[in-house]
Amino acid sequence: MPDLAILIPAAGASRRMRGSDKLLEVVDGQPQLRRVTRMAMDTGAKVLVTLPGSGPLLLARQSALSGLRVTQIMVDDWHDGMAASLRAGAGQAGLVEGLMVLLPDMPGITRDDLDGMIADFATAPSRPLRATTQGGQAAGHPVIFPRHLIQELTVLTGDRGAQIVLEGEAIRAHPLPGNRAIEDLDTPEDWANWRQRTGR
Repeated sequence: MPDLAILIPAAGASRRMRGSDKLLEVVDGQPQLRRVTRMAMDTGAKVLVTLPGSGPLLLARQSALSGLRVTQIMVDDWHDGMAASLRAGAGQAGLVEGLMVLLPDMPGITRDDLDGMIADFATAPSRPLRATTQGGQAAGHPVIFPRHLIQELTVLTGDRGAQIVLEGEAIRAHPLPGNRAIEDLDTPEDWANWRQRTGR
């Protein structure tokens, strides 16, 4: 297994949930944030979880992570959006070969998906690896950034994620079954539809 860290960016405001927290939705009997964090830990990689440095969501998310041996990173500028989590996480990743960004609002992603991506990354650790739909038509998540791009993540700005860091890179695609690489659940309707379809 390559020397890899997994970053779970969980400092967002969950605004589109209209008062509830998408990361605390219960999946397989536990809050989704705890579930995805445990799944990441089970790979054997170092796990980093960003959290909002203040605000009403912090304590409940910390409670969801209770007892898990992961690095919790408080993001004081969490209002800046996704870039704030990526900056903070990349800054604490250390000298790893790769940094996987694993979004916590994608309950369709499985442990087998993570293991498969890590094994695939190990075959070409100097190139970014990005999950796609089964047919490879759409770029999705998770994404593994090789070492030479991690420093660039520490200076990101805005809320459009790390797409700018990947521009011009020879990105390798890693297809995942179905469309789960692009299915993030941001609203109550998203979650209701997903539960109806999957029975979970």
